[in-house]
Amino acid sequence: MKKIELSVIPGDGIGKEVVPEAIRVLDTVANIHGGLKFNNIEYPWSSQYYVEHGKMMPDNALDLLSQSDAIFLGAIGDPALVKDHISLGGLLLKIRREFEQVINVRPAKLLKGMVSPLSNPKDFDMIIVRENSEGEYSSSGGRVHNGIDEIVVQNAVFTKKGVSRVMEYAFELARKRSGHLTSATKSNGIVHSMPFWDEVLSEISQKYSDVQMQNIHIDALSAFFITKPQTMDVVVASNLFGDILSDIGGAIMGSIGIAPAANINLNGKYPSMFEPVHGSAPDIYGKGIANPIGQIWTAKMMLDHLGEEELGALVLEAIEDTLHAGIKTPDIGGKSTMTEVTDTIISNIEEKAKSGVLNSVTN
Repeated sequence: MKKIELSVIPGDGIGKEVVPEAIRVLDTVANIHGGLKFNNIEYPWSSQYYVEHGKMMPDNALDLLSQSDAIFLGAIGDPALVKDHISLGGLLLKIRREFEQVINVRPAKLLKGMVSPLSNPKDFDMIIVRENSEGEYSSSGGRVHNGIDEIVVQNAVFTKKGVSRVMEYAFELARKRSGHLTSATKSNGIVHSMPFWDEVLSEISQKYSDVQMQNIHIDALSAFFITKPQTMDVVVASNLFGDILSDIGGAIMGSIGIAPAANINLNGKYPSMFEPVHGSAPDIYGKGIANPIGQIWTAKMMLDHLGEEELGALVLEAIEDTLHAGIKTPDIGGKSTMTEVTDTIISNIEEKAKSGVLNSVTN
C-alpha cells in the first residue's frame, strides 16, 4: 500500500467548498487504484484564523507541514477580514519561500467542452514554467522622503542559480513533450536583468540541442498567446512575466476559475504545494455554485507529481467528458451545482475504471 501524507488547507471562501470536492475525487482514484491511500490532515488556517489568533498560521505550522508528502491548498484571502498583503504574506508566500518552492507550473489547455473567447483557438496546449522565488517579486527596495520628494525603489533580483534551475526544469519538460521551448524576455527595454536572462538561456540551451528554442519579448509574446496560442508548448518566464502569461492562459481557456497550479520544491527537502489559480470568491461562498474544476485539475497535477501520472490523466479526461456533456457551473455558462459537477466527474472516473482503462495501473 502506497500511503501519501497530505496536508490540506482549505483556506478562505470557496476554498472551503471546492477542496472537499477535490478530496472526494482523490479518494475515488485511490479506491480504484487499490494500492493507494491518502492520509489527510486538515488545517483551519485562514483569514478567520487570523482574526482569532492574530496570525495566519501557528508558529509551528511549517514544522507540521514539513511532515507531509504534499500540501493541498484551496484559496487564501478575505479582504473583509484581513488585508491581502497580510493574508498572502502570512501563509501562501511564507510556505512558498520557506519550503523553497522555486518553480511554479501552470498549464493552459483548451479543454474539450470549454468555449474559448478566441474565435479560432486551434486546440492549444501549453505549460507556463514560472520562476517562483525571486525576480520582480523580490522584496528588495524601500521608500525615502515624503510628499513630492518621496522616492520608491523596487529591486528585481535575478540570480544565476535561480534563473538556471527554472530554465533547466523547462528544458527537461519540453524534452518530454513536443521538444519546443519559448522564453519570455524584455532585453530591449530592461537593460540588466533581461540580457542576463537571455545569456543564461543561451548557456543552458547548449545542453539541450534536441529542443527547439525561441526567445520572444513579453509584449509580443502576450499578443501571441491570443493570436496564435497553438504555437506554444513550454513557456519559461520570470516571476512577473510568468504570472501575467498564466493569467492570459487561463482567460483564453474560457475561465481563470478552472486553472490549476503547482509550486514545486526541487531539492526534496520540503513538500511541494498545489493550488488553483482562482481566488476565494467570498461573494459566492455558501451558494453551492463554485466551480470545483480548478481544484480538481490541481489534484491531477499533484497526482502527476507523486508519480501517479496515469491516474492524473484519468482525472483530466473525466473533467473534459463532464464539460463536454454540458455539466458546468454558472461561471462558465452552465446550470449545474458544484456537487453535480464533482459527482459527474467521479461517475466518469468509475465508468472508465469499469471499462478497463486502469488495467495498467492496478495490475
